[in-house]
Amino acid sequence: MTVFPGSLRRSRSAGGGVGRANIWVYGLLTAFVLGSIFPFYWSFLVASRDSSMLTESIPPLVPGGSFFANAQRVFDQVEFWRALGNSVVVAGTVTISTVFFSTLAGFAFAKLRFRGRNALFVLVIATLAVPTQLGIIPLYMAMAEFGWANELQAVIVPNLVTAIGVFWMRQYTVEAVPCELIEAARMDGCSMIRVFWHVCLPSVRPAAAFLGMFTFMMSWNDFLWPLIALNAENPTVQVALEKLQSGYYVDYSLVLAGTTLATIPILVVFLVLGRQIVAGIMQGAVKG
Repeated sequence: MTVFPGSLRRSRSAGGGVGRANIWVYGLLTAFVLGSIFPFYWSFLVASRDSSMLTESIPPLVPGGSFFANAQRVFDQVEFWRALGNSVVVAGTVTISTVFFSTLAGFAFAKLRFRGRNALFVLVIATLAVPTQLGIIPLYMAMAEFGWANELQAVIVPNLVTAIGVFWMRQYTVEAVPCELIEAARMDGCSMIRVFWHVCLPSVRPAAAFLGMFTFMMSWNDFLWPLIALNAENPTVQVALEKLQSGYYVDYSLVLAGTTLATIPILVVFLVLGRQIVAGIMQGAVKG
């Protein structure tokens, strides 16, 4: 095969352009990653030192050695272990329930044919237009009537399933689960529950992992409803953190030490479910 000098020069110039484009892409990605990590690093930096560092003209950029002392102060001033346990129970239960019921409802809305399906789905979506604050007083009255005031049930039960979760899983199931696969499973004698468990769930795993990660983060960071439904002796993490800064003088080293401790479970969940999301995406790409 004959290679002409002109074509060789053009290919080299094109390769140089691609290389310069890659440099810009990696540069922007690096800047984005650093900008995302810096708030967490700054929180840990303040938590590892005394609050007086905030008044310095040139604050230090190297962590100090007071993080564990500040963390111990957090556990001494508030019931942080109890708050962590409550948040783990609430966020874990809400996440598992939301993922299961949203996936089940999404499968029904996407692949099953029944009377009133579209009207019921529109009704579910319409609930997203109602502000959460409008239902706080009736919801608290209902929880008090059930005898659940100041109990974790009052925080868990109203969030067992969400409309946004149902909408998300329905939209993903429409494309991810072929109708032909469901029909083949039904012809082989599978019940609809087995079709859901063995056909739908493996196909929607990336979307379920994303919904689980999003739900856990939202439930872990929820502040308004736990503040109303729970008392000071039975708090969640966010309510406990609010107590750390409720005094006249705010010790930011103490507050950010608690914030750093409260961030660790979210990072663990992100690492676990993030791998599931990437694995599902890569599996779909290989199949495609």
